[in-house]
Amino acid sequence: MRAGTPSLSRGSARHAVLFYRAGDELAGQVSAYLFEALREGGVALVIATPAHRNAIARALVQAGVDVPAAQAAGALVLRDARETMDRFMIADWPSPANFWQVISPLVRKPTETGKPVHVYGEMVALLWDAGLVNSAIEVEAMWNELAAQYPFSLLCAYPADGVRDEVFQDALAEVCRSHGAVYGELPGHTGRA
Repeated sequence: MRAGTPSLSRGSARHAVLFYRAGDELAGQVSAYLFEALREGGVALVIATPAHRNAIARALVQAGVDVPAAQAAGALVLRDARETMDRFMIADWPSPANFWQVISPLVRKPTETGKPVHVYGEMVALLWDAGLVNSAIEVEAMWNELAAQYPFSLLCAYPADGVRDEVFQDALAEVCRSHGAVYGELPGHTGRA
């Protein structure tokens, strides 16, 4: 896989995955992806851990975004990944109905404007890190079903070190198949970019 800045606003690769090594790398790439939507008057939705939300917000400020004003206008929406995920998980498995009830409103309303909607999420990484690899893959599939209903771009991210183990190779291949584009580097694994 190759490194690159995800650009999902056009084409069929509206659901991409980024395998990253460090938080600074993640914040830079995610903020560039989100900035595309904000620059065009669209909406950027971030569903991430507190540390990553803060790092992404700092990177957006460095890119010239007035983060408080963007939040007040509803152009930048920041949600906690664990809290959001907990609202649709039942006994370590994602409930399709709950996922739809929790996530659909977050993307439906912004897409009604016809402007770009870029979503960044790392709930799948939290599931993977908790050993719930099949649940992470199921959530990826649910995102794809939602993307068939609403026009938005989605970038998921996983820490590269957490998915390298040989025991995860089949699951990792499935994650890559569920995305239209793959960014980052995983030694010994070939994927699309």
